Amino acid sequence: MKAIIPVAGAGTKLRPHTYTQPKALIPLAGKTILSFIIDQLHEAGIKEFVFIVGYLGEKIQEYVKEAYPHLDTYFVYQNERQGTGHAVELTKAIVGNDEVFVALGDTICEYDVKEVMDSPYSMLGVKKVDDPRDFGVATINDDGFIESVVEKPAIPKSNMALVGLYKIKETDFLFDCLHHILQQSPNAGDYNLTDALDCMIKRGAKFQAFKVKNWFDCGKKDSLLESNATLLKKFGGVIKEEYKFENTIIVPPVSIARGCVIKNSIIGPNVAIGADTTIQYSIVRDSIIGSFTNLYEVVVDHSLIGSDASVKGLSRSLNIGDNTEIDFG
Repeated sequence: MKAIIPVAGAGTKLRPHTYTQPKALIPLAGKTILSFIIDQLHEAGIKEFVFIVGYLGEKIQEYVKEAYPHLDTYFVYQNERQGTGHAVELTKAIVGNDEVFVALGDTICEYDVKEVMDSPYSMLGVKKVDDPRDFGVATINDDGFIESVVEKPAIPKSNMALVGLYKIKETDFLFDCLHHILQQSPNAGDYNLTDALDCMIKRGAKFQAFKVKNWFDCGKKDSLLESNATLLKKFGGVIKEEYKFENTIIVPPVSIARGCVIKNSIIGPNVAIGADTTIQYSIVRDSIIGSFTNLYEVVVDHSLIGSDASVKGLSRSLNIGDNTEIDFG
């Protein structure tokens, strides 16, 4: 089985961070969003990964090659963003007849991966939501099999949202349906994987639903910070090396990467700090701080600060991208 991970999106809802950093590489609870996905699937036995990249794709490739040199990896470029269906269709030559597990590159979920892999059926991950109109929606029969799926319906037939996890056994069938949809509407501009899955179901393919225990939203600043706090509480903070932070109070859970210098500060709770960051005379809580960033005499609360940023003076709730310098003095 091969894993397919589409990470070609521009991540517009997380700007300014995604101008210089792919959304999948934003740090979360001491890891990247992408590393949560890869680690989960690799632990379940998958060794071949196909990444569909586009915007800032070279950064994805560099990260994967450096962090996962032991995996068999392939990179396919989606030069025009035409949806998840088009993205997956680009992998046909690499996938061949192998079964695939598609995991969207901004989807972190808790579920029994091994159980899903061992199922004799194709499987789609679902989660009950209050308002399913912004998601793909599955209609499920009493036996747990999916009768139909539709993308962002105006009038949903159920409240079971597709979470972006798809195990597909009949890959020939999948690529036939993808080809059919792309040929049928060559100028549609945005081809959803959901439409191809519904095509498969209508032609007789059997998909079973599996419910995820938790679904962590990484799409916007507020939900990203909330997911960071939840994951830190669940897995505990990680401090990469033994540090003696000078005159500093650490309030768990906190994740601090290698090479950080922290003095005369209060850090936590619910804080993730990237590598080689310097923090002095500051208070940081409920925030994500990137790598190679400098904070001096600030109170940072409920903030997302990118890499190579410099912030000095004053108290703020901030959303600052990479390579930014702000002096409130």
